[in-house]
Amino acid sequence: MLSELLLTEIARLNQPARLPLHRQLYEALRRAILDGKIAAGERLPSSRDLTQDLQLSRNTVVAAINQLTVEGYLVSHIGSGTFVSDNVPRLAAQRQRGTPERHATLSARGLRLSSSFCASDLEIQPFTAGIADFSAFPVTLWQRLQNKHWRMTYPDMLDYSSSGGYAPLRRAVADYLRIFRSVPLDIEQVIITSGTQESLALCAQLLASHADTVWLEDPAYWGAVKAFIATGLTLHSVPVDDQGIAPQASDDAAPPRLIYVTPSHQYPTGAVMSLPRRHQILSLARQHQAWILEDDYDSEFRFSGPPISSLAGLDTDQRVIYLGSFSKVLYPGLKLGYMVVPKGLAAAFKRAHYDLNRPGQMPVQAALAEFIDMGHFASALRRARQSYAQRRASLLAALQPCLGPQAQITGAEQGLHLCLRLPDTLDDRALAQHIGKLGLTVRPLSAYCLQQTRLRGLIIGYGYAPLDEIERFGPLLARTIANALSRSSTST
Repeated sequence: MLSELLLTEIARLNQPARLPLHRQLYEALRRAILDGKIAAGERLPSSRDLTQDLQLSRNTVVAAINQLTVEGYLVSHIGSGTFVSDNVPRLAAQRQRGTPERHATLSARGLRLSSSFCASDLEIQPFTAGIADFSAFPVTLWQRLQNKHWRMTYPDMLDYSSSGGYAPLRRAVADYLRIFRSVPLDIEQVIITSGTQESLALCAQLLASHADTVWLEDPAYWGAVKAFIATGLTLHSVPVDDQGIAPQASDDAAPPRLIYVTPSHQYPTGAVMSLPRRHQILSLARQHQAWILEDDYDSEFRFSGPPISSLAGLDTDQRVIYLGSFSKVLYPGLKLGYMVVPKGLAAAFKRAHYDLNRPGQMPVQAALAEFIDMGHFASALRRARQSYAQRRASLLAALQPCLGPQAQITGAEQGLHLCLRLPDTLDDRALAQHIGKLGLTVRPLSAYCLQQTRLRGLIIGYGYAPLDEIERFGPLLARTIANALSRSSTST
């Protein structure tokens, strides 16, 4: 019986006090679908029946089902019910195929891609970095807009898109970037993608040849690392300091074709690239005839200090490709991002994007364009900024007792996470595992390092953690860190 399965899954999460009820049910259903315990095409009981069987409120059940529908796990047919989508990948099958025998058949690149930075199991608990809170997303409004555009869809809206995306959405992106990020552009330079990962892959495929060198920040964003491994590039790590990526003269021995940076809020250290450093990176790109890939992933959320222009806004040589997405303000499963390319490359990028990726989702793009034009995106952004500012302040206050010469915070001026730097003698991976046993998720800084061996710290997110969760579990997190620091100093 489905209700018994869901109750078992909820119990298996083992954190009923930490997640709201609708989120517990969402996670239980999602895991059951991904594990193949609920088959593709299977019809779910009505929300009324689930409410009665699970002893939950109707609103709780509807909220969970609506979120899974928005993210594509479920599909609803008026008059017929709600069904499991036929297009959801099955983790059970993946696990079965992931035996040592299967790994023996993988390429060297496949092994690198499948064995590092596997973070999917860590994305449902408080303090997880890189995750935004999408529980307040106006699902009903969004469904109404999507239904409207499905009803009025013309045949060409159901086809692939060869124009770089839905024109009104591209125009909305261009207007937003001109005003808020000082990016000089016109609509023809904007290309809608399925997200930053696809944007990175497209840049690597079009701007670099196999084995060309890409400079990456060290420590690095795992998604960029995997995108460049998958496209056969040679990784050259450049250490990060408190002003962002810090190239030295010795790095010129490995001249780059691409330079990947997260200047607004370096992931994961949180460093904000200074204006002099930005000009240095632009100068190096000019010197090496390299392309800069500027991942401006959470520039919308700046809480202190003056705003700093994007690299694309400072670029006078048309060497910067600007990357962004809607996932941090709306919800991750939307799977829509954008890139801004120099005018001379726009036509080639659109052709290659069409041939390689067969882009579509035009009705969804149309719904998003209207969502933006109606002012809902701006409203969602204002609410998110206010909410995240409160969460950030609460987390900083909670961590205050464990701060000192051995523990310092970086990257709290912007974004949805901060980095707590720790002594290089402390095992941050063991500490993160210990914190995980408390039902909280933080990530060790050393896990993001490519070549650096002495960086230690914890990456702590506040985007996914509700304010009351931070107030409740923040002191526990601080005490656990303080105890670890005490033991470390005693042992040394």
